[in-house]
Amino acid sequence: MRRDDRSARQSLLARLLVALLLLGGPVACGFHLRGEAHYSFDTLFLNSPPAQPLTTDLRRSLEGIGSAQLVASPETAQVILDIASVENNKQILSLSGGGKVREFLLTKRVLFRVRDSAGNDWLPTSEVLVRRSYTYNDTEALAREAQEQRLWREMQDDAVAQIVRRLQQAKKPA
Repeated sequence: MRRDDRSARQSLLARLLVALLLLGGPVACGFHLRGEAHYSFDTLFLNSPPAQPLTTDLRRSLEGIGSAQLVASPETAQVILDIASVENNKQILSLSGGGKVREFLLTKRVLFRVRDSAGNDWLPTSEVLVRRSYTYNDTEALAREAQEQRLWREMQDDAVAQIVRRLQQAKKPA
């Protein structure tokens, strides 16, 4: 009976050790769950065309995870996020021996800047560039079209996340 108790205790300790290693490993390398974004400003005005899908996603993200409050006018904002341009581009990346498209490259490029109402840069004009490639086959055109739409959506999400992260680096000019 004593031997069974000892082996049960050792088994329990081994399980606990494995659990601690599994939980502690990601933390040791710097991994942490995405939490609330903290900014060096309190209020923000988003200067971007309202019909732009990026504007909608960026607004949703800023309202959902940020410590700064989005305001309706630039006059009441401590900083203004200017989205200067959003470009989507699709290029042929490779061709088959027969001259048919084999692979496409999708590129999303966003230029933005963070400034105060006096025009001082908190974050100078910056670029977010997101790229994805995918293979193409004429016989699977519908599936590839759906894949392309999914990739554009993921790229948009990535661009928004990068902008939010960069907003956390914005500092009041000296």
